[in-house]
Amino acid sequence: MEPLLSTHGLQAFYGDAQALFGIDFVLARGEIVAVIGANGAGKSTFLKALTGLVKAPRAAVRFHGEVIGGLAPAEIVRRGLALVPEGRRLFSSLSVEENLQMGAAARRPGAWSLRRVYELFPALLKRRRSPAPSLSGGEQQMVAIGRALMGNPQVLLCDELSLGLAPIVIREVYQALPRITAEGMTVVVVEQDVQTAQRVSQRLYCLQEGRVSLTGASGQLTREQISRAYFGV
Repeated sequence: MEPLLSTHGLQAFYGDAQALFGIDFVLARGEIVAVIGANGAGKSTFLKALTGLVKAPRAAVRFHGEVIGGLAPAEIVRRGLALVPEGRRLFSSLSVEENLQMGAAARRPGAWSLRRVYELFPALLKRRRSPAPSLSGGEQQMVAIGRALMGNPQVLLCDELSLGLAPIVIREVYQALPRITAEGMTVVVVEQDVQTAQRVSQRLYCLQEGRVSLTGASGQLTREQISRAYFGV
């Protein structure tokens, strides 16, 4: 079966500095795949290369079998990839509902709407008129996820969902993923927390210094294997 999303020898640069070195990655429809690694391993750069925020060689990224590397971010969103960025990146001058509505700019058809997002995250319905900066960190993360879902993507790319959140809030945020994938969404989760990454995903990739150091079924990889791949020792 042809993968939904794949990379082949993906390289990425910031000026003259190379950040990714030949990343091979495969994502099947309906999967939740985790990408782990230490700070500076290339995780966020990988997601940015998938979404056009960092330039990628044209043939290095394929979606539905078509090459999309190097396309403009807006075009990639229209094709069905949506990013939940690290740090949420909400529009501080807009309300919760206005932030959510911004996600619908791609005008892709699908089931996700304001009503569906509020069903997924009931706390946001009560705060829908509130300015985004007034929300807690967990509520802001819910808005960031909801904004991406409003674009009705086929693939949801989540960058460090747990960053800066309390453990109980992290569990609440991640509890939404099964409901999202139950309707056919495919998800890539970038995480520093290895236990969370293993718990929520079917397969896992570990990056180290811009290279894939380990990949396999999340439940079958041992702590020792992951530690060696994560730290390079």
